[in-house]
Amino acid sequence: MPRDIVLGNGELLVNLDRHLSVRDIYYPYVGWANHVGGYRCRIGVWTGEGRFSWLDDSWEWRIGYEDATLITQCTARSRDLGLLLTFRQAVAHDRNLFLQHVIVENLWDGDRDVRLFFAHDLRIDESDIGDTALYYPYEDAMVHYKRDRYFLFSGYVGEVVSETSGRIFQYACGEKGFRGAEGAWRDAEDGVLSMNAIAQGSVDSVASYSLALPAHGRETLRVWMAAAASLEAAVTLHASMKTEFDETMRRTGAYWKAYGHRREDLDKLPPRVAEVFVRSILIVRTQCDKRGAILASNDSDIMETARAHYSYMWPRDGALASAALDKIGVEEITKPFFEFCARVLPKNPAALLHKYGPDGTVGASWHAYATPDGGRETPIQEDGTALVVWSLWRHFEKYNDTEFAARMYEAFVKPASDFMASYRYADSKLPLPSWDLWEERRGTHIYTTSTVCAALFAAAQFAAIFGHDADRLKYQIAGEEVRQSILTHFWDNDARHFARMVMVHADGAIERDLTVDSSSYAVFAFGVLLADDPHVTAMMEAIGRKLWVHAGAGGVARYERDYYFHVTDDFAKVPGNPWIICTLWLAEWYIATAKSSHDLARSLDLLEWVGVCARHTGILSEQVNPFTLEPLSVAPLTWSHAQFVNTTIEYLDALAKFDGV
Repeated sequence: MPRDIVLGNGELLVNLDRHLSVRDIYYPYVGWANHVGGYRCRIGVWTGEGRFSWLDDSWEWRIGYEDATLITQCTARSRDLGLLLTFRQAVAHDRNLFLQHVIVENLWDGDRDVRLFFAHDLRIDESDIGDTALYYPYEDAMVHYKRDRYFLFSGYVGEVVSETSGRIFQYACGEKGFRGAEGAWRDAEDGVLSMNAIAQGSVDSVASYSLALPAHGRETLRVWMAAAASLEAAVTLHASMKTEFDETMRRTGAYWKAYGHRREDLDKLPPRVAEVFVRSILIVRTQCDKRGAILASNDSDIMETARAHYSYMWPRDGALASAALDKIGVEEITKPFFEFCARVLPKNPAALLHKYGPDGTVGASWHAYATPDGGRETPIQEDGTALVVWSLWRHFEKYNDTEFAARMYEAFVKPASDFMASYRYADSKLPLPSWDLWEERRGTHIYTTSTVCAALFAAAQFAAIFGHDADRLKYQIAGEEVRQSILTHFWDNDARHFARMVMVHADGAIERDLTVDSSSYAVFAFGVLLADDPHVTAMMEAIGRKLWVHAGAGGVARYERDYYFHVTDDFAKVPGNPWIICTLWLAEWYIATAKSSHDLARSLDLLEWVGVCARHTGILSEQVNPFTLEPLSVAPLTWSHAQFVNTTIEYLDALAKFDGV
């Protein structure tokens, strides 16, 4: 199930599904650790008539965000129970607090007693071993803890905190997952909790709040979770909510409205495109850890298909997200990203590895150190290293921060570019084999080679600025050689498009893989060739012809016969599932080759296509089902949102250029 709601502040990230069950709580890093792990922290309702329902039962839902904020605006209606619940939820922008403001409305005649139940099903530090759940009477709160992780849950009914009413009504702590125990949450279903005050091991807890509702009347409930490294720190956060809840919610909304306001020309866009643009800026922000890592995705449901996840910093994804964010001036995110990359760059070889945890540790990988021919190598995706150099140059062009650029030149650009300049075949000048951007094939790839070319030219410009003449010449020559090698070895005159990969055999013979791959757009996107170069035109036309999905609403597949999450074997109609990024790459080529505002219509069509594929809340997945447009793989995917931001900016800038003529 995709994460329809994501709320975060760079240290605490909370993901909710379409029933507002909390599915992921990440703290103290965005991306690590996940203290829920895809399980459900549910909300339940009991009425005085003796009826009970969890909100993931048969409620009628409307979910969304308040306009241009990271505050939810959701309703849940139960005709059977005669209740309407209205939610506003947020993670405070400046403190590690998750806030939930709930209005409960009685839709029936007659006064009624209603109880709301909040279940806390945590696995602290991604393990259910050694957790403790307890009721903390000093603060009228439920507390879960292990080592230096504390999560405190509390709240009150009404408009003010009272020592005698409106507090936690009942509570229960219990075991789960062994000795036949499902968990304390089951205790809620009769409306009465056991009042068991503590449990250890694999545990959960539930707290209830009692509301007296007059006929067709309403009552308000405010609940919160504080995350901290000690009980004392959690209590301090909690105490502030007794008097500052509404003000914290108000200031958080104002902060995100200001943060997302990056363009004055959004009225030039269709409303849905403008909405998804602002939402994408905010969603990308939630996936960025304050210490520099830009995470690929934090939707833990992917672990249902593999015991791994996307909660890592892929250098490629981070660099591309950084480039998009720099276009809208978000230096407070991009600068720490480059510093993060410099910290984790290995010394030998000076190439970033597959992926990293948000704390800088090396992430899980499926790339082997043993090569198919019996040799050995450090497995890399060279485009990740190259794109950081390329993105760093764009960062410098935006901010002209010479001091920062000088530090990054010594710490990252020079060692990485020295590596890229040397990591090439002596004869062909092509980069030596590495893993492709899809992480499926080892070889020399058109996408990787294009990014290496762009990175070497960027490094040459850095070297020129800082007076490193020998470096400038070395990188410039290497970049020119790589550019020429693309035309010489990737272009196929018979196929009339670039190969996606070449293999250089021991005897020097070069074998081309002529599968049409959307990532070939890199040849123009990273400045190897102009967008209207005949080679590029032929390549992009082949992508539009062979990778367009002739089912449902269309879209562009990654490459021919893509099996990843495929839903049909009819590859003639569906070469692969449509991907958000691949469709937007085609849109960017349409923008780059437009000669008038009229020519931009095709790119706008594709931006609107993405708006159709987005969840109601604006969340973008990695790919979509070609027939239903339901999300496949993870949602949200940072790369999809960053690419949408980038393409929309390209469209608006092109439109402004043509309108100014």
